[in-house]
Amino acid sequence: MNLSRMLFLAFLFGTSTIANLSFAQSVNKESEKLSEELERLDAEFFDKSFNQCELDYLDQHIDEALVFYHDQSGIQHKQDFLKAVRENICSNPEQKPIRHLTPGSLSVSPLYNQGKLYGAVQSGEHEFYIRAPGKADRLTSVARFTSVWTKKKDDWVLSNVLSYDHQSPSVDKLIVDALKKARVPALGLGVITQGKISKTQVYGELKNGVPAPDNTLFKVASLTKPVVSFVVLRLISEGKLRLDEPLFPYWVDPDVKDDPRHRRLTINHVLTHQTGFKNWRWMNPDNKLAFHFEPGTQHQYSGEGFEYLRIALENKFNTSIESLAEEYLFTPAGMKDTHFWWNDKVEQSRYAVNHNENGEAYPVEKYYVANAAANLITTVEDYTRFLHYLMQQSESMRPVYEAMLTKHVKIEDNDYFGLGWEILTDFPQEEFALIHTGKDPGVNTLAIFFPKSKNAYLIFLNGDNAVPVFESTLRHLYLGDALWQKR
Repeated sequence: MNLSRMLFLAFLFGTSTIANLSFAQSVNKESEKLSEELERLDAEFFDKSFNQCELDYLDQHIDEALVFYHDQSGIQHKQDFLKAVRENICSNPEQKPIRHLTPGSLSVSPLYNQGKLYGAVQSGEHEFYIRAPGKADRLTSVARFTSVWTKKKDDWVLSNVLSYDHQSPSVDKLIVDALKKARVPALGLGVITQGKISKTQVYGELKNGVPAPDNTLFKVASLTKPVVSFVVLRLISEGKLRLDEPLFPYWVDPDVKDDPRHRRLTINHVLTHQTGFKNWRWMNPDNKLAFHFEPGTQHQYSGEGFEYLRIALENKFNTSIESLAEEYLFTPAGMKDTHFWWNDKVEQSRYAVNHNENGEAYPVEKYYVANAAANLITTVEDYTRFLHYLMQQSESMRPVYEAMLTKHVKIEDNDYFGLGWEILTDFPQEEFALIHTGKDPGVNTLAIFFPKSKNAYLIFLNGDNAVPVFESTLRHLYLGDALWQKR
């Protein structure tokens, strides 16, 4: 082959490559433009026809020869399809189905005939919700779809639709969806089923783009109180304390030393929140601790009572609440990552920073002394181990365990307080629940367990907008609506 022929072939193949590349770029740009156009069309079509029930718009944007294939209701043509939408989707505004596209799921493929675009195939996944006045949208199912759009002059109409693979959403999907909507970054979930730990998992992010690990550290606010209550019950079970033991031999707060009622204050009053103290002394006009009623005569939730008890315990046993918890709970339960304050084992890189209702982070507030009523830092795995260990003591410390389940003081109908736990009754099959919550700025936590079935649920959230996340998660963990009607 001579040089001139080689140069000619090189030129020929080179220009061919350039031409092919140019064609490919042109096709890609056209496909990208088509995808953007049909994504807008999909959003507009379902918002107007399905979500807002503009039936005239729906009629105008589906082909007269429409064929709709559904994996549960069969094949429908245009008039049957319109009737089904009118009667099943748009007839009840109190329970209105809503459709949303799953982000990132949409794909589009153009259809050509002799080089002319005449349609497109669109595939993706959509989510179906129920919208009710005054309530958050509730995810009910997810499904896949394939649609064929065809061009009628300058307009697009829907000519064929396949809606299939309808499934109930998984709990994981529900949780992630609820977190995004509520602007809560992370959720820790623990589940105990029939006395066995069946799930501990953390969802969401520590910060934007950084997934929250399963050993994420959460501040749990008032869920500190059940931990301290259990340590006290263990001490009582071993004969080192009495439930009716007065606290004044071990501690008298200077603010109440001249009030004779301090001599009548007992451990039982603290665990049942009948101390006579407000939640915190700063709620009083003079910022001092004071009795507002005779101990044991009324119920009033009080963190001060638990702090009073902590100091008394530390004085009686000449050790810290941390040491008592380590000996009587943390070590035997296998809790290796629970802390009363920001010691050198608390890794800030694993800490779930607290966020307000707009999803904005609060400044990290560190505590360097123990508080028996709040500020415990732990993982969802550790706290689930605590609940599991508590259940296991139903035999080994039976009298004290049964005292914990006893309704010591009535709050309202079907709502009582036991030793360290609120008790809710009126569940099916004579079941009842022990429940405790925790709340601080950017912190919402909940622990609930059922002594008869030995099922338990634990939720940690690091955001203020918690109620819709609690509601969605617990409903789909098969508690139903009964709990939320009570709360």
